[in-house]
Amino acid sequence: MALNPVIVVRKTLAVPLAVFAAQVLAAPALTADLNDYPTSARADYVFGCMKANGDTRQSLEQCSCSIDVIASILPYDKYVSAETVASVTQQAGQIGNMFRNSALARDALDELRRAQAEAQVRCF
Repeated sequence: MALNPVIVVRKTLAVPLAVFAAQVLAAPALTADLNDYPTSARADYVFGCMKANGDTRQSLEQCSCSIDVIASILPYDKYVSAETVASVTQQAGQIGNMFRNSALARDALDELRRAQAEAQVRCF
């Protein structure tokens, strides 16, 4: 009994095609998970970064890269928490002291600094 080559090819390709289709359909969900930073937050970061780095076309590209790297490392809620800690720890007095002496606040700030250091290495 001879095998029909069309049927053999269809059976051989069926599983890889199904796996590929599942991956393609899942890709937008994964991308959305990695891109949870609102545009305004990204723009604020880029504007501030550009001011600190010379307001050039090159700084625009580097700063845009930088926030993308940070976003790939830190979820947005952790980024907001760390930015808040960074801002409050600069305050003089009791409130600033409370945040400077908090292990939880220090950990959040350390995570942000590690993400920023990675962005610095990759983008600048």
